[in-house]
Amino acid sequence: MSVSLTAPPVAWPPAPSGPPPAMAARMTLIMEVFDSRSVRLLLDEIASRTRLPRSTTHRILDQLVQLGWLEHTPDGYGMGWRSLQFGGLDNGNSRIRAEAAPLLHSLQIRTGMVVHLAVLNGTNIHYLDKAGGRSATSVPSRVGGNAPAHATALGKSMLAWINPEQLDEMFRHGLSANTPRTIRDVPALYAELNRIRQRGGLAYESGESYEGISCVAAAIRNRREPVASISLVGTAGDPIERVAPLVLDAARRVSAALFPGDLPQDRYSGS
Repeated sequence: MSVSLTAPPVAWPPAPSGPPPAMAARMTLIMEVFDSRSVRLLLDEIASRTRLPRSTTHRILDQLVQLGWLEHTPDGYGMGWRSLQFGGLDNGNSRIRAEAAPLLHSLQIRTGMVVHLAVLNGTNIHYLDKAGGRSATSVPSRVGGNAPAHATALGKSMLAWINPEQLDEMFRHGLSANTPRTIRDVPALYAELNRIRQRGGLAYESGESYEGISCVAAAIRNRREPVASISLVGTAGDPIERVAPLVLDAARRVSAALFPGDLPQDRYSGS
């Protein structure tokens, strides 16, 4: 006599016919439509998939963005920093933070300036770390926050090492402007990225993201791509060029720790 190893079909409960009454259930419905870290959905798509009213969907999405569970870019909504970390999908960010932490501390002590560590998140940068003591409160950034990549030295230092085809796709909707000094068109951005490569990876920013703030940054990278960036932040009158070699050296050291034997061939020399 043979024994069947096939399990009987499971009788799943029927899906609810209307939207769930509880806010937590509605948030869960919305989060479940983001089934991968790369998916991007527009408001109407999310409302259609969840069968929630458009106004309700928009209100909940705003709350989820504010809390870091989702992010909102011109391409639509996607998974935010908190959901990626909560799900163990931080893409190596914990290791980057661990390797960079001693050098961030050293940079802050040597210069007295605010130090940032960030990664690319779509067309934005995402702040992983910030050090600066009491002076940190004077810089309007926060760990877990985002800023347009093209408007920051951190972002531009990473964008400089991304291939043009990918950049074309990233910025197909154009560039937003944070201040009158923000780069506003793609050709101007590409020219700036070329200057960054000619400087061996040093990116500068002066009032492009926030009025009165200047920065210098360099990317942490391997042979294939940038993975993060380090910056020093000063005011518009600070001699930011003087500390640029320190930023470049810190980025090189973190790169060497993360990618032994897999460093860029130019070794940050600009060649």
